[in-house]
Amino acid sequence: MFEVICITFAYAFGMVVKRVGLPPLVGFLAAGFAINALSPSLNLPTETGDIIGHIAHLGVLLLLFTVGLKLRLGQLVQPQVLGGSLIHFVLTTAAFTLGLVLFMDLDLQTALLVAMALSFSSTVLSAKTLESRRDLGTFYGRTAIGILIVQDLIALAVLAVWGDQSPTPWALLVFALPLLRPLLHRLLDLSGHDELMVLLGMFLALVLGGMGFEAVGLSSEIGALAMGLLLSTHDRAKELSKSLWGLKEVFLVGFFLQIGMSGLPDWSDLTFALIVALILPLKGALFFLLLTRFRMRARTAFLAAASLTAYSEFGLIVAAGVLEEWLVPLALAVSLSFVFAAVLNNFGPDIYRSLADALQPFETRTTHRDEAPTDLGDARILILGMGRTGTAAYDALAPLGEPLIGIDSDTYKVQSHTDANRNAAYADAEDEEFWRELDIGKLRAVVIAVNDATAKEQAVVSLRKKGFEGPIIAHAMWEDEIAMLEQAGATHVWQTMNQAGWGLARDTARSLGLESS
Repeated sequence: MFEVICITFAYAFGMVVKRVGLPPLVGFLAAGFAINALSPSLNLPTETGDIIGHIAHLGVLLLLFTVGLKLRLGQLVQPQVLGGSLIHFVLTTAAFTLGLVLFMDLDLQTALLVAMALSFSSTVLSAKTLESRRDLGTFYGRTAIGILIVQDLIALAVLAVWGDQSPTPWALLVFALPLLRPLLHRLLDLSGHDELMVLLGMFLALVLGGMGFEAVGLSSEIGALAMGLLLSTHDRAKELSKSLWGLKEVFLVGFFLQIGMSGLPDWSDLTFALIVALILPLKGALFFLLLTRFRMRARTAFLAAASLTAYSEFGLIVAAGVLEEWLVPLALAVSLSFVFAAVLNNFGPDIYRSLADALQPFETRTTHRDEAPTDLGDARILILGMGRTGTAAYDALAPLGEPLIGIDSDTYKVQSHTDANRNAAYADAEDEEFWRELDIGKLRAVVIAVNDATAKEQAVVSLRKKGFEGPIIAHAMWEDEIAMLEQAGATHVWQTMNQAGWGLARDTARSLGLESS
């Protein structure tokens, strides 16, 4: 009965919010509150909290494992990551502590712990949002995830100091984990492409990472992330991540339901949650200000800050460990922040465009390496998006002799193409400033091979607005994208799956001698 109610409520509420343009996770949160409110009349058993808790925990571990598959250790030691996270933590904790002592008359230790819980940002929401936008590999996405990992490490330190559980001497074995990398890579090679690969991912995330780290007094969340990180350099890391996608998404529904079902608040809890929810814009603004001080461009800093503007589920873990009486108000504050952050991230690029003139003066004179190119050199053909489709287009066009350049928003991907002697550069197709500053005088053709439909449309519109009259060739995954891109000004739009089928048919006809003359 419980599973029926959860699935029904989650789907119904998720569909409703999706129809009004919000991410389904907002609906899942609402479904959790609805189930909680109706539980007496629905006669739900008391153990339902444990069931949903186990499902939610599995979802979080699988999510963090897949995040680890896309990480590089180098991004954690970047100045904007370490500096931004630590400075923000200190300033936010100090401000919240002072406010809680002055206005709620809390003792200093309680105020400090609640303040630290509120200083963290949501790893799950940010990773989920970045992944859905396919922005985990972008510069702003990696910066946000790096900051979140540093925050999670701080949260572990808080639990170690004030909580009942602390790392055992066996925890030192985690420093030997890199020695397991060759073995784990070999296991992934031997697992094939089907159910064994899925089981390997679950084994590493839930058993070695989750249960293994808990056994030595460390966080299972960090364990799952570490296991993913060990496999991040494997050629099939992306394939493993995709194989776990559906399983992870289903379990994560349980996580968002759990947040909503954590308890029904009274008026004092509601007042507290509303007040701290109103402070969220200041939390995001501080991230933006700090990141621009580390020479990040305004758009990159804004999108990273938007990804960090939510209170953290890790704060609930801290509360459960050391402040149980604060669990319900903090859970409500986290839920409200999820709604706010979901809207902010869903419309982030549009919001930035409306605020660009006000935000760009915060940039420093010397900008970070994420500054997009303004000169494409001698390139006559521009390829936007250097994934599999864009790379294939680049390699097919290269022998024709026309100078090429490939653009991608993933700096690691750009570096790998540069190492392979392809002419590649970093830029974000949705960045209006990139298009405004870009010199397209030498371009003869543009190939658009990015995945996001909005980014494709934005690129076509921006090119035509700059006066580019040459051919724009784009690929589309779905039928409804074709009309949208053609209306925006694309010359040719190829539906990828259809073209793959036609190519197979042509090769079949050619091999049988049936090709028309």
